[in-house]
Amino acid sequence: MDEKHVVTCFLKRWDGKVLIMKRSEKVGTYRGKWGGVAGYLENEPLKQAYKEIEEETGLKKEDVELIKEGKPVEVIDENLGRKWIVHPFLFYVKNPQIRIDWEHTEIKWIEPKEIKNLPTVPGLYDAWESVSEK
Repeated sequence: MDEKHVVTCFLKRWDGKVLIMKRSEKVGTYRGKWGGVAGYLENEPLKQAYKEIEEETGLKKEDVELIKEGKPVEVIDENLGRKWIVHPFLFYVKNPQIRIDWEHTEIKWIEPKEIKNLPTVPGLYDAWESVSEK
């Protein structure tokens, strides 16, 4: 089984809601599904997280504050024949002015428990649980 490492970043604003983003038809996997800010791991995980946040939301490192780095989550996708190793992060967003890029078509700020009720990328709620402040 093919194994890929990715980062998934949850951005949280002042009212406790988190950002989810709907994946566009232009991405390679999980088109039309909701996810966090995410990308393939090409670097040290935290450095990759900051890179993805800037690319996908327009927010710079100084616009966010790391709250927690979660334990990696293993997600098996039998259809793709792939094992994803998700490195989750939770960031506080100081100024939630989001500018989405081509990878997404829509954003929502939701209560974290709502993740379970949406069509998401595989393992998104498990990744959330890895960083949630229970």
